[in-house]
Amino acid sequence: MLGAHAIEVGPLGMLAINISLLTLVGWALLRAERGLPDGREWTLLAMLAIFGIFGRVLLEPLPNIQPVTVLVLLVGVHMGAKRSIALAAVIALGSNMLMGHGLWTLYQALGWSLVGCLGAFAATRLNTLPRIAGAAALCGFLFDWVISLSILHTLGPSMLPAYIIAGIPYDLLHAMGNLFFAAWLASPLADIINRHQVVTLEAPENVPVTV
Repeated sequence: MLGAHAIEVGPLGMLAINISLLTLVGWALLRAERGLPDGREWTLLAMLAIFGIFGRVLLEPLPNIQPVTVLVLLVGVHMGAKRSIALAAVIALGSNMLMGHGLWTLYQALGWSLVGCLGAFAATRLNTLPRIAGAAALCGFLFDWVISLSILHTLGPSMLPAYIIAGIPYDLLHAMGNLFFAAWLASPLADIINRHQVVTLEAPENVPVTV
């Protein structure tokens, strides 16, 4: 064997490969969705979970930038709190099976569940791209602050404010990443969800997204 696969690509090269793989996964899932009959919302949720898991794992080199927060927010807006909580829990557990599972998984699932519930609660107001983008940016801070509560298991409450302040640069990165994913995903995901949503008493009315 010549060992031709042992190629050093460096951090930037690896990130480019990961982004290419995520784009490929997204394209494949979009093509698969177009072949689904209408009304397959749980199949759609499974596809979103796959995209969220791959997105979080492949974008790990980018600090605190991933599509999960925006995905869960949009599912909350268009499909209701229960489905967004299910998506949040599956993505948190599924991605951490690859990245490292522990007590923090519970806080991540809780943080994303709160984001989804917020989206469901404010669904009628989050009907334009600027509003969704603003909510997505704020949810970056909300999620990170919920995760920060996990330090209470090892440090005293007096350390929590300092810990949150130290994490503000990462919160800002999360918020900026959410702005990008909201601009990319909000309108097409609204159309896709509305094609597959099964109307129930729990699910909100279809919320079109306008620019």
